[in-house]
Amino acid sequence: MSSVVVGRAVAGALVLAGLGSGVAFADDAAPSDGLEIQAPYEQAVVVAPGDGGAAQYRSMALGLQHYNSDVTVIDGRLTVDASGLAGVAEIAWPDNCVPDDAGTVAVCDTGDVPVRYTPQVRLRLRAVAGAAVGAQGAIEYSATATGGPDGTLTAPEYSAETFVTVGSGPDLGVSAPQDVSGVAPGTDLTVPFSVSNTGNETAHGFTVQMWATYGLDVITRYPQCTYTGPDDAGTQYPAMTHVTCSFDTDVAPGGTVELPEPLRLAVTGHALHERFDYEVEPAGDVTDLDSSDNGRAWHIDAANTADFAVHGTEVSGAQGDTVTAGFRFVNRGPAWVADVASGDPVPAIDYYLPPGTTATSVPSTCRTGAPSADSPAVPHYVCTLPTWTRPDLKVRFPFRLRVDQVIPDATGRVIVRPYDGSAVFAFDPNTRNNSAKVVVNPSA
Repeated sequence: MSSVVVGRAVAGALVLAGLGSGVAFADDAAPSDGLEIQAPYEQAVVVAPGDGGAAQYRSMALGLQHYNSDVTVIDGRLTVDASGLAGVAEIAWPDNCVPDDAGTVAVCDTGDVPVRYTPQVRLRLRAVAGAAVGAQGAIEYSATATGGPDGTLTAPEYSAETFVTVGSGPDLGVSAPQDVSGVAPGTDLTVPFSVSNTGNETAHGFTVQMWATYGLDVITRYPQCTYTGPDDAGTQYPAMTHVTCSFDTDVAPGGTVELPEPLRLAVTGHALHERFDYEVEPAGDVTDLDSSDNGRAWHIDAANTADFAVHGTEVSGAQGDTVTAGFRFVNRGPAWVADVASGDPVPAIDYYLPPGTTATSVPSTCRTGAPSADSPAVPHYVCTLPTWTRPDLKVRFPFRLRVDQVIPDATGRVIVRPYDGSAVFAFDPNTRNNSAKVVVNPSA
């Protein structure tokens, strides 16, 4: 069991490779949307053989995404301008792209635009004959789509560009796993983990790092690895297991190797929305030719619940007195909860003060909120929690209120709700305890 007083300390921070964390507040601004081009900033192609043969093609994934899940965006059009690759590389266009007569600029149909990026356009690139190692060119992009609050979305100009460089060396990668959901706690899963080399030189050994969120246990233990758990002293990653490995296996060009035995994970009894991240690099001081496929994230959703609850308080005070009239949040479990995609907090808590009172001391993770539509004169605060909540986490919010007017049974409201604006917590089986009262000067 753990307990936190918000205002003096904030417990925990979800730290994932490539993800943000920390305490933040929901945006009360009017709904909006935006269109974003997803393209790698850098892309390597392998130098053509010196005997006059053709270079091997390498794939590059592109796509569009938008931000607002409450609106539908369709008819994505991604324009790919590869004219800047002259003398460096050439593109083989997929069927959903229509190139111009020169074959250097194409409009690609991406179809419906998702809010979570998935590749919609897969190009194949290769170095042209005679392009030397180190030669570089650029691909530029523009995009439009139908939908959003204004009916049409346009990606910001010059918001994406890919620099293509001719190189030589090993290029290790791991395949992308398929996310899974509805997994029963207690289930064991095998990670689809193999290492391939699409470069033109052998990798003499490789290193691996892995991160398993708090609801996953890493079952397989390799002698080539070291393991740090979420409860180990001094860990950099308090919400996960971190694994570092070094393997001496050679990976030849075009080759694929497996780990010494299948990598297995246990979905624990406190699992809910989980994530397993893993990445590979060539051993030694060798630089990987293209790092875009070196790391993957596997999302695993367990069929589990977490009961969020808030508890109010009753206090008494004369006019002019200052009283502690806060509230308490509890995660009754059995699951822990975290937003493992964004690192944002999961719950937000609204506190509407009892009438006749003024807040003189507010916890550091609370701020002034928008007035209630039915009671616009009632002061309102919005509080956030640590970015991850273990089972049995208890957080106290010790508001200090000045009694400006003695009103019998002056009642304030406390409501815990989803931080992301959703109507309810899909994982919470008991909504009756999602609200509570704070009463100043209760009647006998």
